Amino acid sequence: MEEYYNYIKSLHLIFVITWFAGLFYIVRLFVYHAEAKDKPSPEKEILIKQYQLMTYRLWYIITWPSAILASIFAYWMLFFTTLGNAWLKMPWMHVKLAFVFLLYLYHLKCHQIFRQLQRNEVRHTSAFFRIWNEGATLILFAVVFLVILKDALNWIYGVIGIFVFSILLMLGYKLYKRIRERNQS
Repeated sequence: MEEYYNYIKSLHLIFVITWFAGLFYIVRLFVYHAEAKDKPSPEKEILIKQYQLMTYRLWYIITWPSAILASIFAYWMLFFTTLGNAWLKMPWMHVKLAFVFLLYLYHLKCHQIFRQLQRNEVRHTSAFFRIWNEGATLILFAVVFLVILKDALNWIYGVIGIFVFSILLMLGYKLYKRIRERNQS
């Protein structure tokens, strides 16, 4: 099994990347769907139908399969290789697995929102979805810093940095929104 470790690790990484790509894009489509509900007819109906089709394909053809395959290869690495078994005893891996658990929760919440939007139930604003999109970014940063640094404590600096960056992005978004509203009136 050890001779296949790098292949398994490569496949895991590929599916983690496509999983995150799906999560980032699906929430972007949620933003557009929420904004489409305020458009006049027939534009609203055309856009909503298109966003529902796009999110359906993205969710079931890319995001869910990527999540499942990333999980299978991670499980394979952790429980069927010597290196994986050693990592399970390290504190940084415990913290990483906690963030992976948060990622699963984030994914399931996105699935719930996806199902609501497929029924044309828009319960959140586009501003909410823009902020929600930062959740996957924070998890990604935390996991990458943990895996690269292999330290259960020093990853905090990277996460603090992304929190500061996220706050700056939100402030920039609010400023952009005010300028856009001012220009429309």
